[in-house]
Order: sequence, then C-alpha cells, then structure tokens
Amino acid sequence: MSLHVIGDPAQVREIMRRTDDFAPSNALTSVVPLAPATLRILSKARFALPPILASATGERHRAVRTMVARFFTPAKVAAIGPRVRELTQARLATSASALAGTSATAVDLADTVARYIPPVIMAELTGVPIPELGLLKRWSQDSLELFWGWPDPDRQLVLARSAADFYEWLQEQAVAARGTDSLFGVLDQAGLSLAEVCSLGYFLGIAGQETTSLLINTALYRGIENKGHDGGDWASLANPHSAAAHVRQVLTTESSVHTWRRAALRQSVLDGAVLPAGAEILLELSGQHPKDASPTAYTLAFGYGLHRCLGARLAELETALVVEETARLLPHVVLAGPEPQWLRLLSFQAPLSVSVKSAVSVERNVSDEPNLS
Repeated sequence: MSLHVIGDPAQVREIMRRTDDFAPSNALTSVVPLAPATLRILSKARFALPPILASATGERHRAVRTMVARFFTPAKVAAIGPRVRELTQARLATSASALAGTSATAVDLADTVARYIPPVIMAELTGVPIPELGLLKRWSQDSLELFWGWPDPDRQLVLARSAADFYEWLQEQAVAARGTDSLFGVLDQAGLSLAEVCSLGYFLGIAGQETTSLLINTALYRGIENKGHDGGDWASLANPHSAAAHVRQVLTTESSVHTWRRAALRQSVLDGAVLPAGAEILLELSGQHPKDASPTAYTLAFGYGLHRCLGARLAELETALVVEETARLLPHVVLAGPEPQWLRLLSFQAPLSVSVKSAVSVERNVSDEPNLS
C-alpha cells in the first residue's frame, strides 16, 4: 500500500474537515490484502463492516453519531469518574501487596491495572456486556493486527478465526439487546441492520477499551520513566493537574492512536500540493506538533471535525485518573527489567507491559548490606 503521509497538524485538520474531498472509506480497510483463505473464514462468520461510524459520512453518519454520543455526554463521563477511581484503587491494592515483598518482586501494571478499567467502564456506559477479559483482549489485539498490521497469510488465518469469533459474539449480543435501552438496543430500534450494529460494535469494542488501555500503558510507562511532569518526580503525578498535563503531553507526542487514514475522492490541492484522485493518505495525529504548540494540540490525537472520537473525554479522564491514583498509591516504584516490547502497527502503538518494582525496597536492601571495605 502506497501512502501519502501528512504530518503538518494544520494540514491534517484540513483533510479531516474536507469530507467532500477526503473520505474515511479506507479507515477500516486492512493494511495488507487478505488472502482468499482468510476471507473464507470471515465470510463463514458473515463478517461485514458496512460504513456506519468511523468509515462513514453523510446524514446517516451524523444520525448514528448523535445516537452514540448520548451514551458519552460530558455529564455521564464526569459522573463515571468516582467509579474509575474505585476500580483503579481495587486493582492497585493487589499490586501494592505484591510490591511490599523483596526488591526482586516486579509487577506489570499493564496486566494488573490498565487492561481492566476501560472494558468495565465501557460496558457500564453502553449497557453492552463484555466477554471474559482475557478473551476480549485477545480478540481486540488480534483484530488490530489483522486490519492495521502486516500479517503473512499463515498468521492471517489465526487472526481471522479470532476476529470471526469476536464478530459472532457481537451478533449474539446485538440480537439479545433488541428492545433494551442499551447502545445496541437503541441502534436496533433506530432501524440499523444487524450487520450495521455489529460493524459499529466491532470498532467501538476495540476503540472504546483497547486503545484506552494502550494509552494508559504509555502514560504510566513515560510517567515512571521520565519521573513525572515538568521535572517533578513520579509521585508528583498524584496531583490531579500534573496527571492531566502529563496525559495531554503523551497524547500530543505518542498517542496510542497516532495515525489514521483517508482517501482522496477526487484530485485535490492541499497547501499547493496536488493529491490525485484515489490517493491513500496517512494522517499523523500525534508526534508532529512543534514544541511550542498550543495547549490544545493534544486534541488532534482524537481526530477532528465530524470524526472526532466520541470517547475522547472518557479516554482522557480514565487515563488521568489511573495515572493519578497509581502515583498516589505506588509513589516509590521504578521501571523493572529490560525495555518492554511495543505494539507497532500502522495506526496503533504502546508498550505492551509496564513492569515496575519498589525503589524503597531496593534502597533498604542496599543500605542493609555489610560494609566490606
């Protein structure tokens, strides 16, 4: 796939604003062509992603967007804050107990904290249940790799079976939700087809929780690695304002969703340069802002205009609260072990683990050693 890369933030905003010239029709298209055997697996599960939200435009897109937005109003997001704190504190209690041992004890905050919070919050806001957590995470990560990675034909078969299982689960949930006031029930009552509900659920199921978990991973990792915001130590991120500023910095520099795609509907001119009809465009949402960028530069990480992420407030709030609570309850941790493995896909990035140990235990053990000089 040949991509025209656009990094200038002003040009990225212009492309996302000009929906008549640049469409999101390729937003959910696999980066590499799917092999015939892969397509057969998906077809057997009646897998389909008709344009409905992330890859749609026009009046229908606006109508569906309005319905979905009712589940993520500013008031509802603000009201969920105490629940995020409660869940985070409960998960951190286990981590704190483990770290109270020797300095050799390490805990992966990605596994013990970050992966748990977003799925529960998403389910509580939308009324759509979640499967067993390990299964959901595997489905989500496999789908990200299938559509935004570079899997070879053999790997595609494994990922496609996982995506098919996820899709079949979504079909079951969409049918079960009919007549309810859940998100799936509301969409069904509005006349969306089963395929359209599942298409929205497929992407929302990933974007609504997995990308936030990945963002939490990066925010925790960089906070502990860099010793906090503006030169403060890691424990300084227990301050709500410092935690929020730190998360916005991460969103500006290395968001979990750092690129997104558009397709040129016709030959168009962008800042004097000609983009041919049919051009595949890669928009860099994060990491391209100048150092003196405006305080709102972080918002581009959530898109712009008609396709700005409906869960932007929620993702930012969840991440800031998890960082704040972790810095408050685990103020003396340092990174443990080697550099973590990073997820590196076309549009998604994050460390896959955040292994930490107690710096207090390390210092105590060192001071307790006999002086052999």
